[in-house]
Amino acid sequence: MSIINAAVIGYGLAGSVFHAPIINSTEGFRLKTIYTTNSERKKQINSLYPDTAVVSDVDEIFRDDAIELVTVATLNDCHFELAEKAILAGKNVVVDKPFTIRSEDADKLIELAEKKNVVLSVFQNRRWDGDFKTVKKVVESGILGSLVELECHWDRFRNYNKDNWREENAPGSGQWYDLGPHMVDQAVALFGLPSAVTADLRIQRECAKTIDNFEVVLHYGKLKVTLKVGMLVKIPTPRFALLGENGSFVKYGLDVQEDDLAAGLTPLSKKDWGQEPEGQYGTISAVVNGVDLSGTVVSEPGDYRGFYQNIHQVLTAGGGLIVTPRQAANNIKIIEQAIRSNEERRTVELTGLYK
Repeated sequence: MSIINAAVIGYGLAGSVFHAPIINSTEGFRLKTIYTTNSERKKQINSLYPDTAVVSDVDEIFRDDAIELVTVATLNDCHFELAEKAILAGKNVVVDKPFTIRSEDADKLIELAEKKNVVLSVFQNRRWDGDFKTVKKVVESGILGSLVELECHWDRFRNYNKDNWREENAPGSGQWYDLGPHMVDQAVALFGLPSAVTADLRIQRECAKTIDNFEVVLHYGKLKVTLKVGMLVKIPTPRFALLGENGSFVKYGLDVQEDDLAAGLTPLSKKDWGQEPEGQYGTISAVVNGVDLSGTVVSEPGDYRGFYQNIHQVLTAGGGLIVTPRQAANNIKIIEQAIRSNEERRTVELTGLYK
């Protein structure tokens, strides 16, 4: 198998928990270089990845002709600048979500990548969540008949702020830019582009400085998709609730991969990677050919390596990207128009999207 030399810019949550361990665990990649200026993180990298170079000058990555793929895993407001520099250096690029803060910057990166003939993608790893893959399987089975509603929750209980940039009042911060890109992407991956959006974005906690709660409705004709995030939800709500004319599917619990990665486990060190415990299996009840059936649906295994396996395939053998930059740009356009919907307190027709 052809080996691709990869570099990761940034070693905070995204770089340390997601990109570095997943790249290192995916066949066909060599984790050649990581950029960070944090001395403690340098020690961690040297311990976990002794064959990986650590640089404190990001331009070293752009100047290294051996590096073929650059992953931008920095603060959101740095995504555009660093991705642009990487593309101009002739590198193939993966950008962590959100693609950019402003949709016009996403459009510029797409145009530049096409001009430089490099691959550009965005890390929408949640398409490889086990819970989402299970919902997708139920949708595609048609067992629930014509679908009328999908409600997606990503709730937690934390009545205090963590000391990080995501909770500051700054461009690209807050839950709508943090979890919103994942949830919008999952909805579009299931049902295509919505026709309109209705959004309610709020600051609920006394300690909060930026959006910590949202309820966003994506309109698909008679199908309604509701995306909900709350930081003051002490009793768990369903992760997914899918309703159709023939029945319902309800699923609790988040995909297990993030917690395992945060605990230092990887697909190379844990057996049955991405497999949920039985207690998180979803429940289905449907009328099939006049017969009322109820039971559990075994969860599909999640595996974030699927994203980078696709990148490897595209770079070495051709083929299509699963996550295209135009899809990611559409997510940002929907996020922006949801902000407009909230500000104007009305439903906004979605325009300017890539088809």
